[in-house]
Amino acid sequence: MKILLAEDEPRIAADIATALKASGMAVDIVKDGEAAWFAGDVENYDAAILDLGLPKLDGLTVLKRWRANARRFPVLILTARGMWTERVDGINSGADDYLPKPFEMEELLARLRAILRRSAGQAAPVLRSGPLLLDTRQMRISLRGIPVALSPLEYRLLAFLMHHAGRVVAPTELAEHLYDSGNDRDPNTIEVIVARLRRKLGSDVIETRRGFGYLMPDDSR
Repeated sequence: MKILLAEDEPRIAADIATALKASGMAVDIVKDGEAAWFAGDVENYDAAILDLGLPKLDGLTVLKRWRANARRFPVLILTARGMWTERVDGINSGADDYLPKPFEMEELLARLRAILRRSAGQAAPVLRSGPLLLDTRQMRISLRGIPVALSPLEYRLLAFLMHHAGRVVAPTELAEHLYDSGNDRDPNTIEVIVARLRRKLGSDVIETRRGFGYLMPDDSR
């Protein structure tokens, strides 16, 4: 999962980014509203964490521009403002959730995981595909009840496929969501990571649709 973090306070941005990366996510950080609007308009993010009090362009305007341009990724608003009218404005403008500052990092992560699941049509925090379980809260993988250790890249790829179970995902799309914008996005590396996952989880866990991409069966619905 790749997250856009739009926060102009360096300490808060660094703390959030550290927590997101520790939770198996890739993160792009921007420090003002113009950069946030541009990044969200040209990159494919799984979600955005958006501070309302950004310089150059306020967060509410950024959000409205994204939605006007049909950018549908979920957005979690952060703000030090406490007026209920501002919360309503944010939700009415297309935000998916709202978290006032100061906040506990665990709450931010829980809210982010929830909107990621909802956007993918997943209700439960534990995702299932056949004998495979992925606990998004604990970042734990188990196969037939036995824990499986994965590298960060393996976890990210598996989590993305399981969030989008039942849909064929192209290698180019996986590459876009696996790395932050400062890294190479060579789709050929996806095949290598999938091969490693199959060695650990079994050859039939991830299906290949030749010429199209990869598929995990959807057992959640």
